[in-house]
Amino acid sequence: MNDDILFEAADGVGTIVLNRPRVLNALTPEMIAAMHAQLDAWATDDAVRVVLIKGEGKAFCAGGDIRAVRQMSLEGRHDENYRFFSTEYALDLATAAFPKPYISIVDGICMGGGMGLSMHGQHRVVTEKALLAMPETMIGFFPDVGGTHCLANLPGGIGMYLGLTGARVSAADALYCGLATHFLPAEEIAEFEAALHRDPAGLLTLFAALPRHAEPSAIAQHRAEIDAAFQDADVPAIFARLKEMPGAWAADTLAELRRVSPAALRLTAQLIAGAKGKNLATCLEIELDAAIATIRTPDFLEGVRSVLVDKDRQPNWTSKPIES
Repeated sequence: MNDDILFEAADGVGTIVLNRPRVLNALTPEMIAAMHAQLDAWATDDAVRVVLIKGEGKAFCAGGDIRAVRQMSLEGRHDENYRFFSTEYALDLATAAFPKPYISIVDGICMGGGMGLSMHGQHRVVTEKALLAMPETMIGFFPDVGGTHCLANLPGGIGMYLGLTGARVSAADALYCGLATHFLPAEEIAEFEAALHRDPAGLLTLFAALPRHAEPSAIAQHRAEIDAAFQDADVPAIFARLKEMPGAWAADTLAELRRVSPAALRLTAQLIAGAKGKNLATCLEIELDAAIATIRTPDFLEGVRSVLVDKDRQPNWTSKPIES
């Protein structure tokens, strides 16, 4: 194993460091396999009482290598794509089922697969530098890695709003809607980790002493509009409601929705609505089937091309428009 992911166990704390800062700690299949194996080992190791995961550099994790997924689809290497997604989703489930406290510290960018490593754990810590997003509709995909389960359980219309638009979520937004559980100033991360090493059993007391984040939440400010516009999974109705709403927020949101894949909007709305009342394991099974089908579609191939390959940000969607 190379240094793309680092593990250390000391003083009752198992620490995982995602260590590819030049590519925003993007996940490789080898990193996924190594982390899952380490979690399995620590789960039964009495010397490890709590696990902490963080990213090196300015990102927690920007997700998986979607460019490689696209290339494998183009080359017909579908078995390899299936292995990638199935092993990644198995790791996401393992973070949720881990029998000891699992802490993620999001101090920077967290998107795609990074969300899967953070949002299912019991303790989700964000700093003022945190920037979370599930922007998959822009590449003709949907919020996976258990994202449909998580979004379905956010209050009001927030989950549908975030899933369809891929809106960026600040630390204050994450705390407001429940994607994060605690706030920690970035300058205090080292002190927090030192305190954890001194007394891993005192975790709850340590969390209770953390400061409250005082910055305003944009989601909170627009909550009434979000709930009104994104109250159901009817995408044409969402467009219609946004058209009727006054103000810049509705106009800007509608403009964002018009930029992304129509097929991805329909699928995302369907999956989030269908995830209500289902457990994470079931949602991941459904997502796996949807992912394997979606990565072969023209909109996915085109979306990844426009955002990650050619980077012209001018996708030519072939799926039926929402508005006709």
